[in-house]
Amino acid sequence: MAIQLQASQFRFARPTQQLDNIVNFYTKGLGLQVIGSFKNHAGYDGVMLGLPDADYHLEFTQDVHGTAGTASNPEHLMVFYFSDEINRIAIYNQLIELGHVPVKPANPYWENNSFTFCDPDGWHIVLHKGSYK
Repeated sequence: MAIQLQASQFRFARPTQQLDNIVNFYTKGLGLQVIGSFKNHAGYDGVMLGLPDADYHLEFTQDVHGTAGTASNPEHLMVFYFSDEINRIAIYNQLIELGHVPVKPANPYWENNSFTFCDPDGWHIVLHKGSYK
C-alpha cells in the first residue's frame, strides 16, 4: 500500500519568457495576489501568485538565457472551479476588459459550464462553473 502524501504546501511552477505579462494576466485578470518574488537568483527572476493564507500557489520563473517555451498543446490546462457564479462572470469580464478573448477548448468537456482563455504563454485557463466532485 502506498504511503499517503502529507505535504504541508503545494506549488505548481513553470517557466516563462514574459514574466511581466504573466503577472499581469494572473493578477489583474484572474485576481490572484503576488505572495512572493525574487530577482536574479542564480540567473532567475520569479514570482509566486496565489490566494492569501492558502497552502497552494503558482510560481513563474524567467531565466536570463531565455530557455522557456510556450505551452506545446491546448491540453495544458489550469482549471479554476467557481462555486460563486457572480465571481466567475466578474473574472470573465475582467479578462475581456484586459483584451483577452475566450478560446475553444480542445476537449469538448470544457465547453459546457466553462469559459476558456489563453494566458500569455498559450496555456489554457478554464473558469469552470461549480466544484470538482
